[in-house]
Amino acid sequence: MRHRAPSMIMALLAMTVLACGGESESAASSVSSGNEANAEEARSPDPEAPSLLSVGTLAPDFSAPDQSGTPRDLASERGRPVVLYFYPRDATPGCTVEACAFRDAWSDYESRGVTIFGVSVDDVASHRAFAEEHELPFPLIADVDQTITDAYGARATQGDVVYSRRVTYIIDGEGLIQHVFEDVDPGVHSEQVLAAVDAL
Repeated sequence: MRHRAPSMIMALLAMTVLACGGESESAASSVSSGNEANAEEARSPDPEAPSLLSVGTLAPDFSAPDQSGTPRDLASERGRPVVLYFYPRDATPGCTVEACAFRDAWSDYESRGVTIFGVSVDDVASHRAFAEEHELPFPLIADVDQTITDAYGARATQGDVVYSRRVTYIIDGEGLIQHVFEDVDPGVHSEQVLAAVDAL
């Protein structure tokens, strides 16, 4: 029975993380495997990708469908702050923790008039399943051709596979980038973003 204890502990940790209770990405990635592990490792930028955009830059507009197939564009959000967060893959541990943290603080963002857009290269069907499973109240943008990811310098690669790296932009009501978060810790990121929104 002693030999089974480590595997049982890891299984329990995996269940906790996938239920949105994880504390950090390092804990989450320690229980991932296969494609999930690869996606979590995609935090390193593609050396051939454009650089991240700088504070003060006009945020590039985009138009792409969300998890319901509804077209979403940045220009229509003028006049209100936008949190634009990029993440590697739907349903991977760190990405689940991050999305659920935004979900749990949704009323705080909503009361401040903030729009949240999650962006990854997953398709509409993948986003729909992810959003429904975790009851996410905000749009997940399907950037299947990596246009948005590239425009914001968020491309990462794992072999021949392209991902969005974990990067968040805060964009003000005039469409200007006011904050860039790199090296994101999913467990505390929503709190950091909310504090930065309050500082606008």
